[in-house]
Amino acid sequence: MTTRVVGTGGFDALIPHLAAAGYTVIGPTVRDGVIAYDEIDRASDLPIGWRDEQGPASYDIRDEGDDAYFSFVVGPRTLKHYLFPARQTLLTIEHAETGLRFTSEEPTAKRYAFVGVRPCELAAMAIQDTVFLDTPYADPHYGARRGGAFTVAVNCTVAASTCFCASMGTGPRAFEGYDLVVTEVVDGDRHEFVIESGSDAGAAVLAELGGREATTDDDDRVAAIAATTSSQLQRSMDPEVARDLLAESFDDDLWDAVAQRCLSCTNCTLVCPTCFCNTIEDSTDLLGTASRQRRWDSCFNREFTYLHGHAVRSSTKSRYRQWMTHKLSYWYDQFGSSGCVGCGRCITWCPAAIDITEEVAKLSAREEVTA
Repeated sequence: MTTRVVGTGGFDALIPHLAAAGYTVIGPTVRDGVIAYDEIDRASDLPIGWRDEQGPASYDIRDEGDDAYFSFVVGPRTLKHYLFPARQTLLTIEHAETGLRFTSEEPTAKRYAFVGVRPCELAAMAIQDTVFLDTPYADPHYGARRGGAFTVAVNCTVAASTCFCASMGTGPRAFEGYDLVVTEVVDGDRHEFVIESGSDAGAAVLAELGGREATTDDDDRVAAIAATTSSQLQRSMDPEVARDLLAESFDDDLWDAVAQRCLSCTNCTLVCPTCFCNTIEDSTDLLGTASRQRRWDSCFNREFTYLHGHAVRSSTKSRYRQWMTHKLSYWYDQFGSSGCVGCGRCITWCPAAIDITEEVAKLSAREEVTA
């Protein structure tokens, strides 16, 4: 694969080029007081000059007025909004002259170009690929959207206080899973983008952007930026330690303590890039047309485990324990990896400021005391 260095003009040409190739371009942009993924038409739609500050139950953005394109981290919206939509019609039933007419929703092969994807989000997409595609019952709707996607990743140049990607092995630098990966270099009057291709499709697009071939100095600069970003990380979690601890902590008092804080609001599952809980909902309109829809659900909803007249997990304690234990432990049994990528969204967007890394640390400390 190839690596080239382009200026702002070369990078600005990328989004129109992808749009001209038939992609719907999705990238970070400022909307509703956050930096979130949405459709974009040009580089000026990106949050140029904006910064975000994140902490437990805390999120804020500000315009610094400079020219940096990607000096922020992840927002509340994830790429699963596009690959695994929050609501999707699966079947429509209508009255016809010959009786009822059943129409199945055909998979839509919409071609998305995702720009500004962070390394942790690449890891999350790989996990959802396993969930939806690497099973005997592959999801054709997810597959149609995922198969047509073009991914432009961005190596992180800053870290939020809630990030812990390095300890999960998912960042802050990307090494696979992209068509192109970009490292923004802002150094005095120098403003360049080091872009590396990760696929033949990416190499073809990169060749259209001009610029120059990358040198060893450029490669060293990319490595140095990644190292600096990694040094900014304030949180960590050993995924293998978490897996073993949670598998053995079903009756720990920790769950009673966290249940007193947890609101069962579902925020953590909605902003998580890997959570996939869903339910099927049937509805009928006044004309007698019925539809069956799949929509996002959450293991924090009491009704999610409603079976035979009662909820299997009726307490907040049991639902929080299920989410955290599945995410960090049982996920290995199902899919061969952790279900967490260290993006920190669940910490930022939890209104009770529950920190998943702190909860694992508490379990670890108790284990050391009793050992």
